[in-house]
Amino acid sequence: MSPQASGAVVGAIGGIGLVLVWSRAAARRITLDERLAPYLRVQPRGSRLLRPPAVHTPFPTVERLVAPVMSDALRLVARFGSPTAELRRRLGHAGRPESVEEFRATQVVWGVVGLVVGLVLALILAAARGTPPVALLGLVGACGASAALARDHLLSREIHRREARIVAELPTVAELLALAVGAGEGPVAALERVVETTRGEMAGELSRTLADARSGTPLATALEGLADRTEVAALTRFADGVAIAVERGTPLADVLRAQAQDVREAARRALMETGGRKEVAMMVPVVFLILPVTVVFAVFPSLAVLSLRA
Repeated sequence: MSPQASGAVVGAIGGIGLVLVWSRAAARRITLDERLAPYLRVQPRGSRLLRPPAVHTPFPTVERLVAPVMSDALRLVARFGSPTAELRRRLGHAGRPESVEEFRATQVVWGVVGLVVGLVLALILAAARGTPPVALLGLVGACGASAALARDHLLSREIHRREARIVAELPTVAELLALAVGAGEGPVAALERVVETTRGEMAGELSRTLADARSGTPLATALEGLADRTEVAALTRFADGVAIAVERGTPLADVLRAQAQDVREAARRALMETGGRKEVAMMVPVVFLILPVTVVFAVFPSLAVLSLRA
């Protein structure tokens, strides 16, 4: 083969290679749509009426049948129960992650259970004593309403128990924070150390405060949020004292120790007040039960002797 022919062959092969490379590069080229797709949420093109409804239970047919009744029951509970804002605040104070709708659904379930119990009692009374139907209907309604109110009362008890645990844990947490600050750590680092080494309701609240501080919220504002979430008087004073100390440059360790001492003194006073009230309550059985029995035992022999002499 002549040099001219071999050169032509090499040129043709090189041209074919360039065409292949260009075609592959064109195939791999990223379009504008592909660049923007990860940052955009694709909206479904179909109608919402044609989508299958979301199923939350293993029995979808029963769920579809009960859903309208449950919606009406939720509206009824919302009308006669606590307001939405008040209930949301109480759920936050109780430390429950559920929403207002979920809590009201639980109230509806409790009410249904109460109605079933009342219906059983009504059937038993109707079969045994022949109670009038109006009284039986009143009994069924009272059982259902009492069950729904009992769930609300249980939430109030959860709030009181959680607040009591927070007050009990507060002095220890304040002492740990004082030790961490006294060792040279800053307020945020001290909060982080205490959150990592403690457990309990107070540690959970401090964890939320620390998350707010890490997200860019000033520490004083995060502490104000801590006081607003609980509305415990001792915790409010603690948060205000720490916030003022951070803003004004007051020695934080001394403030924390003083706060812990104040909480312990308040708990001691509350214990003394509770003991005083219990002491008065204990006088009721002594005066109305034990003392009359003692008088009877003291007077009865004398009366028996007088009756024998007579």
